[in-house]
Amino acid sequence: MSREWIKRRKGDEYYRRAKNQGYRSRSAFKLRQMNKRARFIRGGDRVLDLGAAPGGWSQVARELVGEKGYVLAVDLQRMGEIEGVESIVGDIEEPNTIEDIRERCAFFDVVISDASVNLSGNRTFDRGRNLSLCRAVLKTAGELLTPGGSCLVKVFSGPEIEELKEEFGPIFKGVDHLKPSSSLKRSSELYLLFRGRSA
Repeated sequence: MSREWIKRRKGDEYYRRAKNQGYRSRSAFKLRQMNKRARFIRGGDRVLDLGAAPGGWSQVARELVGEKGYVLAVDLQRMGEIEGVESIVGDIEEPNTIEDIRERCAFFDVVISDASVNLSGNRTFDRGRNLSLCRAVLKTAGELLTPGGSCLVKVFSGPEIEELKEEFGPIFKGVDHLKPSSSLKRSSELYLLFRGRSA
């Protein structure tokens, strides 16, 4: 990490707010902003957070679902404990991980993922890997969502968006594009909200 990167990060409004409010990442505000707009997480929901570390989204999801809800966080690396959030270490492309998830909760109302691949600098290669990750998230959502459930997944601007919509759109009632104001202006990231899992 360069000194310039560290300086920019410390000067970032949402980084400071996350620190002050006890969130593990600035991305917590992305989920809060998107949910305020689209209301896909509600009190009492069962939420599956894929690629959850360091846990900012899981923290917000726990606040949103309340005491009657349930949040399960899944990541390749072990995540520090969050009160009211259950977590497991696993790869969603491995059948054993899906079995572990089902043992804790058979079906979910919402699947969320802010995961992205580690960038190599090769744009074509990185886009391909990120598309594979998004497909894995949406495939998992297709298996574990209740009818009417929703899936929020991070993507990057490009033709991959239409590929994902064409491939997974038919099993949902609609797809929304969301871009929270807390996303970095220089970032090409945006989020696809697949709404209303078909029965």
